[in-house]
Amino acid sequence: MSEIIATTPGLYPLPDWAKDDLPEQKGRQKDDLIDGTESEELSAIYREVREELIDRQIEAGLDRVVEGQGRWDDMLAHPLAVSESVETRGIVRYYNNNNFYREPVVTDALEPTGDVASEVTAATEYTDESVQAALPGPYSLADLATDEHYGDSADFLSAIAEFLAGEADALPEVETLFLLEPSLVENPPDDGTDERASEAVDTVASAVPADVVVYPYWGALEEKVYAHLLDADIDAVGFDLVSDHDANVYNAGEYGTTDDVALGIVDGQNTLVESPEELRERIDWFDDRTHGDFDRVYATANTGLFYLPVNRFEEKLDALGALTTEVTA
Repeated sequence: MSEIIATTPGLYPLPDWAKDDLPEQKGRQKDDLIDGTESEELSAIYREVREELIDRQIEAGLDRVVEGQGRWDDMLAHPLAVSESVETRGIVRYYNNNNFYREPVVTDALEPTGDVASEVTAATEYTDESVQAALPGPYSLADLATDEHYGDSADFLSAIAEFLAGEADALPEVETLFLLEPSLVENPPDDGTDERASEAVDTVASAVPADVVVYPYWGALEEKVYAHLLDADIDAVGFDLVSDHDANVYNAGEYGTTDDVALGIVDGQNTLVESPEELRERIDWFDDRTHGDFDRVYATANTGLFYLPVNRFEEKLDALGALTTEVTA
C-alpha cells in the first residue's frame, strides 16, 4: 500500500481577525518589503498569522506543514511582486475567478530576493513537524508576469526559472517543495514552449535536495504537455481529481507517472466538506484505474484554499488530517 502524506498546496485564507487589522497596511506592503522598512505592526500581524496557521495544521494532523502564505496579497505573483526589478501595475484578474493581483512587470534583470526563504525559515521556528515549501512554477509565474526587459519569451521563461531556482536554493531544509503550475492547464504551452516549460521546471527542481512535486490544477494537462513534464527531474506530478478526474486518470494510464503522485481530492473552492472516507475512496479510485503501485501519495486540496471561509478551510484541514490518522489506523 502507498504511503499517504496529508498536505496542502498552501495559499491559505487570512484569519478573520487579521482581515480587520490589515487593510490600512496592505497597500504599503510591497514598497515596505523592498525598502526593508516593513512596519513592526505589520510584521507582528503576519507573525501571529503564521503561528496560527501552523498551529491549526498541526492540530488537524497534517503530515506536511506549510507556512500558509498569509503575506501573498498577489497570490502566485508574490515572489515577483516584492522584487526590486519588478513594477506592480494595474489590477489583473487571477485566471477565471473573482480574485485579483497586481500585474508584475519585469523591468530589469531578476535576482533572487530570499523573501520566500525567510517566510519558510520563520515557519520552522514554530514547529518540529516536517515542513513543506511552495513556490509558483516557472511557467505559471512567467505567464502571470509581463516582460519589459528580456525581450524574448524563451529568454524570459529561462530567467524566471533561474530566479525561482535562486529562491528555492535559499530555502531552509524542507521535506518537500510544491511548484504550483495552474497555467500549464489554463494557458497551455504550444509546441516548443512545452519542452522549454519542462526544462524550466527541471531548473528549479535541481536547485533543492527536497522532494519536488509539480502541481498543475484547474483541470488536466494536454497530453503532449504532460509527456514533456515527465521528462523533468521531479519526484511527483499532481492530478486535480476535483476539476477533471477522467482526463487526469487517462494521462496517468496512457503515459505513466512519477513514482510518487499528488492527488487533489479536496475541493479548494467549494464549501462542501468531504469526509475522510470520501477522500480515501478518491485515492483508491485513482489507484485502481492506473495500477500505479505508487511509493507515496500526497493527498491534498486541488487548489490553494484562500477561496474558502475560514471555518470551512479548517474543516477541510481536519478531513485531510483524519485521512492518515483515522482511516488508515
